[in-house]
Amino acid sequence: MRPVREQLEHDRVIRLLQAKYRRKFEVAVNLGGQQSVSVPIGQSPWYPDLILQAPGRGRKVMGVVEVETSESVNRVEAMSQWAAFSRIRGAFHLYVPQSMVDVARQICGDLQIPVTEVWAFTNVGDQMRFALVQRSAAARPARRGAATSAVRRKAAKAGTRGAPARKKSSRPSRAQKRK
Repeated sequence: MRPVREQLEHDRVIRLLQAKYRRKFEVAVNLGGQQSVSVPIGQSPWYPDLILQAPGRGRKVMGVVEVETSESVNRVEAMSQWAAFSRIRGAFHLYVPQSMVDVARQICGDLQIPVTEVWAFTNVGDQMRFALVQRSAAARPARRGAATSAVRRKAAKAGTRGAPARKKSSRPSRAQKRK
């Protein structure tokens, strides 16, 4: 249980994140003590703060979001919840207060909990600000055509189209022999 002030801040962050993620996903929310939507991990249901689902009929779980307050960033919380949420097939996003970022990263490192993204949030006046602090290398989506664009750059340097650049040989080419 969190103190009332922290629970209100926790629920406010969840509502803001729900609006943020609603653009790309269908978002299910577990506010406060509610346990309305679960994610099966192993044989038991788990209740993360936000569940990001693919839009449409399938409703495949694309990721989960866990929001923590300064009171709940600790090893017990990490072992009981973060470790379980990191085992789902989708992404695991962790939101912590700006003052607890180093502690959360240290705990995740010590307990070897893979987190897709770690975000920090701060209250600036009446606005909440979010900043991406850490993104795992596996979380970065491969750019479409990254390999082909590298081939095209090499081909452009060599003056050919579409074909990969070849090593220049010391032998003269046919065009050079004709001259």
